[in-house]
Amino acid sequence: MKKLFCVSIAGMFFFLLTSFAFALEIKFAHVVNEKDAFHVAAEKFKELTEKSSKGEITVNIFPNAKLGDERTLLERMKMGIVDAAIITTGPIINFVPSFGVIDLPFIFRDPDHAYKVLDGPVGQKLLVLMETQGWKGLAFGERGFRNLTNSKRKVVTPGDIKGLKIRVMQNPVYVDSFTALGANAVPMAWTEVLTALQQGTVDGQENPLNVIVAFKLNEMQKYLSITRHAYAPAVILMSMKLWQKLTPAQQALVKDAAQGAAVFERDWDNKMEAVWLKYLQAKGMMVSNPDLKLFREAAKPVYDKYTPAFGKEIIDTIINTK
Repeated sequence: MKKLFCVSIAGMFFFLLTSFAFALEIKFAHVVNEKDAFHVAAEKFKELTEKSSKGEITVNIFPNAKLGDERTLLERMKMGIVDAAIITTGPIINFVPSFGVIDLPFIFRDPDHAYKVLDGPVGQKLLVLMETQGWKGLAFGERGFRNLTNSKRKVVTPGDIKGLKIRVMQNPVYVDSFTALGANAVPMAWTEVLTALQQGTVDGQENPLNVIVAFKLNEMQKYLSITRHAYAPAVILMSMKLWQKLTPAQQALVKDAAQGAAVFERDWDNKMEAVWLKYLQAKGMMVSNPDLKLFREAAKPVYDKYTPAFGKEIIDTIINTK
């Protein structure tokens, strides 16, 4: 009896040990708040991953830059300190310059055009390039089409931007784009932006409507111009250190969960855009719809500068994708 009891205890111990050995926690980070589209994507990734793995993999979400700003998250994923994240492509260009091609002004016509490019060969090649930096690119979510806000004046022509101090992502393509439009472009991490707007260090910023609503930028910025000057994807990515520890089956389910989260977030953004615009107008923002032909013309020097770097072929491939 005693021997049988010992065997039972040993068996139970082995069961617990093996159960814990196969359990895996993914620390998933982003830099914005829980009302933002990034959090929508993070929650869907968590739901799909945990459901598909039958609880073998759990996902813990860290919003509000709790694990660092986006550049810090990228560095920490290289080291394996942070497991996964959803991050705008702006900081990624500093490590993988080829990503800059999708940041060119007005290169995407509409959401469907962007999705076809990013889910197709061009986008998938970019995700593979991330592996050289210690990251596994899983899928393209989005930040969305970006629009300009400022606290000084209505902007309907490029001339109206002249002299305004506009915060942009830490991305040379964005800096050059707004410089071409006549602004004083100020590259800055998102974690510093709200303070800069409140203190008047910068006059304005550019972001999709979901960010403007989520962070109540209408309280600091009176003027909104629907410029849609750039489409900003967001990469759902994982540390290669963790990716290489996963079994092939786990890798497949995590990648599927990331794509599912990306599509879910995109659909949510598209459904909500009209709601956000109506909300901002109700809150007193003055909304302008500029003639974008003038803006495209003013942005041409950016293409002249970056075509040699990115290659005319890939730029033409993106533009001509139907």
